Amino acid sequence: MSGESVTLAPKHYGTLGVLHVGVTREGFVTVAGDVADIEDGQEVTFERTGVKVRRSGSEYEFAKVA
Repeated sequence: MSGESVTLAPKHYGTLGVLHVGVTREGFVTVAGDVADIEDGQEVTFERTGVKVRRSGSEYEFAKVA
């Protein structure tokens, strides 16, 4: 993944540029109001915002993709 990124754990929130991102609970992520379930080792792309989320155990990496 390229560009800016932020890594979060469950029940933590942050920002990626102007976008609010977070992990509401284990396996459940949110990006600017959009939500998704994500399994360990899985990657999800939020098309509306251009943010990709990759899960590795209890770490969730949110990154802006070009």
